[in-house]
Amino acid sequence: MTSILECRDLTKVYGKVIAVNNVSLGIGRGETKVIFGPSGSGKSTLLRCLGLLEKPTRGSIYFNVVDVYASKQDLNKLRARIGFVFQDPSLFRHLTALGNVMLGLKHVLGLPDAEARRRAYEALRLVKMEDWANYYPAQLSGGQQQRVGIARAISMDPEVVLFDEPTAALDVELKWEVIAVMKDLADRGTTMLVATHELRFAREVADEMIFMDQGQIIEVGSPDHFFTSPNTERAKKFMAKILG
Repeated sequence: MTSILECRDLTKVYGKVIAVNNVSLGIGRGETKVIFGPSGSGKSTLLRCLGLLEKPTRGSIYFNVVDVYASKQDLNKLRARIGFVFQDPSLFRHLTALGNVMLGLKHVLGLPDAEARRRAYEALRLVKMEDWANYYPAQLSGGQQQRVGIARAISMDPEVVLFDEPTAALDVELKWEVIAVMKDLADRGTTMLVATHELRFAREVADEMIFMDQGQIIEVGSPDHFFTSPNTERAKKFMAKILG
């Protein structure tokens, strides 16, 4: 399968710290892949590089088989085609849920108000937040705010959506409402690359799981592989710790 988004030999260095070390991976249309591993393993940095929010120190990133940096493409236009859901949705407090979702549609895609409003409502409907369209962030729970963040990403009709620990800041009850939305997106064939500790989500929807540690990919396999018989000692210990 041809990858929509791919990195080859990607390395990201901050000072003397190698956050991501010689990583190669790709994701094809309609796939859901989950990146997991201990805190500080490089998951977020890798996603930020793939989302074109950070430039790699070394290596290449390909979007629809074109080398992004070598071809000197317009990064802002490419970013609009790669959705990104952050750990903290950082909604604008002075805008309603609808206004937050409309913002990128108007100012990045240049859509007129009526079309931006229509697409924003549709995105809120997909994450089951249409009834809260006119509420402000302070009136929403953490889980609801994160669902608005997901709506903001998918409203742009991206070719792939990257999720960076989208439930990390939520309590148990709220995180499952966000996971339910992500499962719905996966069932609809949304192309997703997800960094998460929620392995139950990974087991149910992932086409592939990618275990990272110390900035490197240690092991790759299906959910069944990791839940039954991971190969490396590091993956075995991590799974044992997570699963109790």
